[in-house]
Amino acid sequence: MNMSDTTNDAVVIERTFAAPIETLWSKWATSEGFASWYGPQGATIPTADMDVTVGGRRHICMEMQGPNGAMQMWFVGEYVEIEEPTRLVYTEGMSNEAGESMSPATTVTVVLTSVDEGTHMVMTHVGIPADSPGAMGWQMAIDKLADQTSQA
Repeated sequence: MNMSDTTNDAVVIERTFAAPIETLWSKWATSEGFASWYGPQGATIPTADMDVTVGGRRHICMEMQGPNGAMQMWFVGEYVEIEEPTRLVYTEGMSNEAGESMSPATTVTVVLTSVDEGTHMVMTHVGIPADSPGAMGWQMAIDKLADQTSQA
């Protein structure tokens, strides 16, 4: 597992994928691409409304089966920085189905670099402790992303 923890208040995941940078960018920056891999094992993304422009809004629904049936978690945020295809920064917080924020926003930064083997990714989610369930969810999600893009 290529994970480095630089601070206890952030999840930092580094991976190299055997796919071109454009493929990884589309997995992060398009609704269809993001919905195809985001969330832990068993989760689906029935809603991924993403306006990938600076100041654009994102509204994501993650659905999972729980002991009492289907459970939905909603997230809302805004795109802060976009440098296609190398850097994407957005805020994220819990919301309700209507998109009304229910928690303080955290910040996700994705940096993609073309390398000989494909694309190196560094994903940093500030505001999520490295030893939290959210961190474990990110690891599972990035594993799904790796499966889809033939991880190097």
